[in-house]
Amino acid sequence: MIKAKNPVLTGFHADPSILRVGDWYYIANSTFEWYPGVEIHRSRDLVSWESVRSPLGEKRLLDMEGAEASCGIWAPCLSWSDGLFYLIYTNVRSWNSGPWKDTPNYLTTAPSVEGPWSDPVYLDSSGFDPSLFHDDDGRKWLVNMEWDYRKTGSAQFSGILLQEYSPAEKRLVGPIRKIFRGSEIGMVEGPHLYKRNGWYYILAAEGGTTWEHAATVARSRAIEGPYEPHPFNPLISSYGHPETPIQKAGHASWCDTDDGRTYLAYLCGRPLPGTLYCPLGRETGITELVWKDDWPWVKPAGGAALLEGGRVKNWPDETFEPPLITEELKRAAGPDGIVALPSRTKEYRFTGNAIDGDFKSLRVERDPDRYSLTARPGWLRLVGGQSPVSRYGQTLLAVRQRDFAFEAETKLEIDPVSFQHMAGLTWRYDETNQYLLAVSRNDGERKRTLNAMTMVDKVFTRGDDIYLPETGPLWLGLTVDGRYGRFRYSLDGVNWVILRPTLDSAVLSDEYGGLGFTGAFTGLFCVDTQTLSGGADFEYFLYKA
Repeated sequence: MIKAKNPVLTGFHADPSILRVGDWYYIANSTFEWYPGVEIHRSRDLVSWESVRSPLGEKRLLDMEGAEASCGIWAPCLSWSDGLFYLIYTNVRSWNSGPWKDTPNYLTTAPSVEGPWSDPVYLDSSGFDPSLFHDDDGRKWLVNMEWDYRKTGSAQFSGILLQEYSPAEKRLVGPIRKIFRGSEIGMVEGPHLYKRNGWYYILAAEGGTTWEHAATVARSRAIEGPYEPHPFNPLISSYGHPETPIQKAGHASWCDTDDGRTYLAYLCGRPLPGTLYCPLGRETGITELVWKDDWPWVKPAGGAALLEGGRVKNWPDETFEPPLITEELKRAAGPDGIVALPSRTKEYRFTGNAIDGDFKSLRVERDPDRYSLTARPGWLRLVGGQSPVSRYGQTLLAVRQRDFAFEAETKLEIDPVSFQHMAGLTWRYDETNQYLLAVSRNDGERKRTLNAMTMVDKVFTRGDDIYLPETGPLWLGLTVDGRYGRFRYSLDGVNWVILRPTLDSAVLSDEYGGLGFTGAFTGLFCVDTQTLSGGADFEYFLYKA
């Protein structure tokens, strides 16, 4: 038996929205403050996934300038109807600054998943996690959670709202109905609607996005309800099962195969062994569902043999059976039948016409003059932006950390103008928690220097100056082995010097220092807080799993 290993999308890939169109499966994921917005992958077998160009890569579609960390794109929904892809998304403008959340929701469409995407249509702002359901009678319905600022705690998640969407008028029409208040787990969000055998199903996330996270199901004969809860909710959750390495299972969506099977894509997290920290962020796993008495169950179906202490087995497994066993999967399977994940080692060169789509930046569309592939052919020139703690105009390119153990490396050339002009290698979570290896220039002796800098819970430390030759390239590196990492540098790309301090990867997790929703990234940066004009040239960037 061939099995695939979870998670299928490693590293920060939260809030999966899964869809099948023809022979292709698609998953859309949240990106929060990272740009371009909404990550989309596609696959024919639910195992091997390839990245599709992010849809929200233009300022007309997404502008997050000034957004706080973990604002931006929350829980997009990708659907297909009438020959069009529909993308629903929230551009969260505030979320943790008081009792309110500012959550404008938008819709854009495209004839292909790769675009072009239409100008966004504003829908509402009553809550986040919007989703569009296409009924078989041609009508379209928006659901989203409602945020009630008047209440406290989990009661602020006051229920799931339903309203009809008119494509002709490009707006929501008709009455707003609250159709589901969630279960006793609480904090209901992330809703999706489905229809099967005359039943309407609402699938929703509950329990917050940490260890008690879950996905619950309810059904009704009418779209407006009342909705009857699943007799063995939650449908999926890791809560109460610390033995499984797949934790935080919840926020989910499902789709059917062409032969009628159902697969669930769900959010999950993997803590570093022996800790409660998940620097890889919230990832995407897959499991098959089966149907019994018109209820979905995590495969195998519920029954007396599967009851453990009065509970149905609903926690996720590390593996699942793919719906399509290709010759490629057979070749990739080991003696145990488990398909080996493709290597995530990749060397990025800057010789083409576009920056690789694995690279993300922050909040706004990239200015090609500040991220230039033409200023020095074969190199990437970054022009210094604002400081590493600014929410406006940082110049930064980074890729997700997708492995507990990895190396990052780059070669750069820079002639710093002042101590305010610097460039180098970053390993970061957000503006308040990050590590930087920076080439700059000191004041007095006017020499090039190298410094390891840390920002941990807003507390900044700067290592001693390491004096460098005035000319010539430099190689900068980062080696991470589970919980800890160290920066290193080289003058020839062969002989390396390992630097202090030891860097704690736990700092770069949702669980450290307060609530967040993303994960660790590593990449390249350039800062010039004096004139915003000093640059640095990078020949390559290597991520080695």
